[in-house]
Amino acid sequence: MKNYRSNDYALNKYSKGIVYKFVDGIVEITLEEYLHSNPDKTEADFIELKAISDEIYYQQCQQEHRTNRLNVSLNGINEGVIGASLAIDIALIHKEEEQKVIEATKKLLHSKKLTPIQERRFLLYFFKGLSTGEIAKLEGVRQQAVWYSLMWVKKKLKKFYEE
Repeated sequence: MKNYRSNDYALNKYSKGIVYKFVDGIVEITLEEYLHSNPDKTEADFIELKAISDEIYYQQCQQEHRTNRLNVSLNGINEGVIGASLAIDIALIHKEEEQKVIEATKKLLHSKKLTPIQERRFLLYFFKGLSTGEIAKLEGVRQQAVWYSLMWVKKKLKKFYEE
């Protein structure tokens, strides 16, 4: 079994057996062990479980990627590149603006001024971290349609922000 420490999906996918990863170690269940422990099961049952296991690890990997992508602060990136921190007054202004955006978002969502489609796409894009392409694929529409919906949501949000 290869050592794929950084990615559970790869660890399971490229192993012959089904891999269970625990805090204190990794356990791999091989076909022979599975059939020995489950005499009423077949190789096809093992292959089906392996496919399900691969899919679960894949979904976890995708979710971790989305979550990690959301945890990156644009302000943090800018500070790292420039190598300087913001002045205290500028930092306070940003904090106030952040709160104002949150309030505007709450007002917009409660105002019923978004269509159900706009609201769904807004939540998927800004809060779930899905890309316009991912949303389009989920909904079976063109990416451009999702982009236009989000553009209208941003315009409406801007109005609530300016009030």
